[in-house]
Amino acid sequence: MVATEPEIETTPIRDLDVARSDASLRRFLHGLPGVDQVGAEQRAAALGTRSIKTSAKAYALDLAISMVDLTTLEGMDTPGKVRSLAAKAQHPDPSDPTCPQTAAICVYGDLVGVAKQALGSSPVKVAAVATAFPSGRAQLDVKLADTRDAVAAGADEIDMVIDRGAFLSGRYLEVFEEIAQVKQACGDAHLKVILETGELQTLDAVRRASWLAMLAGGHFIKTSTGKIQPAATLPVVLVMLEAVRDFREATGVQVGVKPAGGIRTAKDAIKHLVVVNEVAGPDWLDPDWFRIGASTLLNDLLMQRMKMTTGRYSGPDYVTVD
Repeated sequence: MVATEPEIETTPIRDLDVARSDASLRRFLHGLPGVDQVGAEQRAAALGTRSIKTSAKAYALDLAISMVDLTTLEGMDTPGKVRSLAAKAQHPDPSDPTCPQTAAICVYGDLVGVAKQALGSSPVKVAAVATAFPSGRAQLDVKLADTRDAVAAGADEIDMVIDRGAFLSGRYLEVFEEIAQVKQACGDAHLKVILETGELQTLDAVRRASWLAMLAGGHFIKTSTGKIQPAATLPVVLVMLEAVRDFREATGVQVGVKPAGGIRTAKDAIKHLVVVNEVAGPDWLDPDWFRIGASTLLNDLLMQRMKMTTGRYSGPDYVTVD
């Protein structure tokens, strides 16, 4: 696991001005305690074996549904598909009005307007990927225009991608300033910062990227675009949860976590909820602070929910196949 944070509890990080230069930001990030990779993997594996039964499982299934960012990010996406996604997000189980809505739908920026119109006055949020998703390879002015366009179309949340090339080259201030400028372009929209952890190579790098994104003002840190493997893994999510926990202890600011990619079954989702509770704590067991980016997960959550309530699994036509 991760060792205790440096003794900065009495001095807010913001007052330390750690981002005043590349050198000071590097010193801070490389001064963070290292991650025990074997320990993190073992703890994640142990937590993943926890058995959740009966009423606790029913609660976990509903909580997981309420945390889903129901996602379609394909080149063949159409307005019709987005409207279907919006309908599913609002009424995951049309036969059961007690079934919770999902937290959001996540789409490309050019389909935000369609999503907003389809959702109407629903509390389901519209999240848009931006900043040259998924590669992040574009000039900053293009990324900012991408962000502003999505917000102008009605996006409630922006999922940006960091420049992994800059981060892995140690150009931390460049990454920090880009996140900060994208956040400014978001206006009132919340910003989720995608680290693309599958390209970061080590858990130490995941920890540094998490802190960098939080220092720059991200409302959420997100594992992945879902376009490369590995995407969200339990050890990576554990390290990110440790980071948000420690960041709140040091600054008083709470930041959310969003794993995305590869979470396909109710069992996978419940494993993540156990890790959230045990690592970050129950304050994060809320859609405001924990999301799951997925396209097919909702189907399995609904099938497991029906099994809990009726004693039988649904037929193949019970839930819409994504």
